[in-house]
Amino acid sequence: MTNITDLGIAAIRDGVAKGTFSATEVATAFNAAVEAAQPALNAFIVTTPEKALEAAAKVDADRAAGKPLGTMAGVPIGMKDLFATKGTQTTAASKILEGFKPQYESTVSQKLWDAGAGMLGKLNLDQFAMGSSNETSAFGNVISPWRRPGDTAPLAPGGSSGGSSAAVAARIAPAATGTDTGGSIRQPAAFTGISGIKPTYGRCSRWGVVAFASSLDQAGAMAHDVTDCAIMLEAMAGFDPKDSTSLNLPVPEWTASLNADMRGKKVGIPREYRLEGMDPDVAKSWDDGIAWLKDAGAEIVEISLPHTKYALPTYYIIAPAEASSNLARYDGVRYGLRDLPDGAGLQDMYAATRAAGFGPEVKRRIMIGTYVLSAGFYDAYYTQAQKVRTLIARDFTNAFMDVDVILVPTAPSSAFALGEKSADPLEMYLNDVFSVPASLAGLPAMSVPAGLDRNGLPLGLQVIGKAFDEQGVLNASLALEQRAQFSARPEKWW
Repeated sequence: MTNITDLGIAAIRDGVAKGTFSATEVATAFNAAVEAAQPALNAFIVTTPEKALEAAAKVDADRAAGKPLGTMAGVPIGMKDLFATKGTQTTAASKILEGFKPQYESTVSQKLWDAGAGMLGKLNLDQFAMGSSNETSAFGNVISPWRRPGDTAPLAPGGSSGGSSAAVAARIAPAATGTDTGGSIRQPAAFTGISGIKPTYGRCSRWGVVAFASSLDQAGAMAHDVTDCAIMLEAMAGFDPKDSTSLNLPVPEWTASLNADMRGKKVGIPREYRLEGMDPDVAKSWDDGIAWLKDAGAEIVEISLPHTKYALPTYYIIAPAEASSNLARYDGVRYGLRDLPDGAGLQDMYAATRAAGFGPEVKRRIMIGTYVLSAGFYDAYYTQAQKVRTLIARDFTNAFMDVDVILVPTAPSSAFALGEKSADPLEMYLNDVFSVPASLAGLPAMSVPAGLDRNGLPLGLQVIGKAFDEQGVLNASLALEQRAQFSARPEKWW
């Protein structure tokens, strides 16, 4: 029999429903896998084996009683530590929130529990989701389960959802939640050879998710394959009156409508994404993807997204600006860390608390954001960035008049070694060059594994769709998945 921890969402859910194994057996197997891998990978900040077993016991009892089971019944998942979980520490990987236990549950996590999922623990991430390598976490780096052949150098699992990607790739969680502000689901998925989808902005509620940049943040699913992502996203999505940006639309039956036949569909290939000096392995994987979609029946159309080159600087004005506002609430007064030096006044407490609680990258982005919002520079930077964002979104709108989906690489390279890029923030920010445009436009986008590079590391391809057309994104991704036949897994060393 296949090892339970090798199974994904659909296989676990169906196996539990048929009685092939119990939900308790599944939870027990994954709890053991998490415990064994945690010292090496550091994928979790907090583990909650009792929560996984509690949810599993309820599923088993419901099945025995003949009650209908949810779409995630018996599936234990990892929860990114950006989602508020009632009674369980939620830190956003920052010391400023260490020990904080919310008295409420985020809408997304509650939907997953209602669908029958259980929680293995809270997954590590870049602090406040600010980073592309999971090196900014206050609780230590996440280590990718992947290694270069013959090399023991620890690799980045991507970021900010690095704990999520590492856990799924290492088969210590069948799936995990992620959040994507500028690529934080798609880039780590590409780095670790798994699938990850960011839905249309507003498709999943942001209520109970620790905010980074409110006009960009969006929850999504990370799992073994496209089908599992579709199942999980269906459970996560839906209108939430508690979130003013939530889409008041019914959740489509994405899983039932999955179809890899691309006949009659047009796929756009933006010429601006062919960067000078592009990694040849990335370029080859893109060409392979084009050939695969053509084989699936699609017509390939060259398109132009002329404002693409401005996406990265636009993002790194808007996102820090919103972060500087959102993170002002962490002041040592109401919850989390409080640093109160002897004889200190209120302003001293604010300064000491934030100095001790925020890491260097978070401080850097707060300062950038405060600068671009200041009276003398607001129009020169923030207002201009918002205008360019509108132009970027308009480029996509114009392109989608001629094509159904767009195919581009997910990231400019495969995973790099920890410490390789962290010394230069600008070099680290370039990791988001292919993922940021879709985020600025609020569009659905998905990364699927496309193969291995010359170093034996995974590369991802990204499908971008029209607003609200997650189905088109999932279908094109399924066509890629079926032709890529990606089956590589990290060689177990942990």
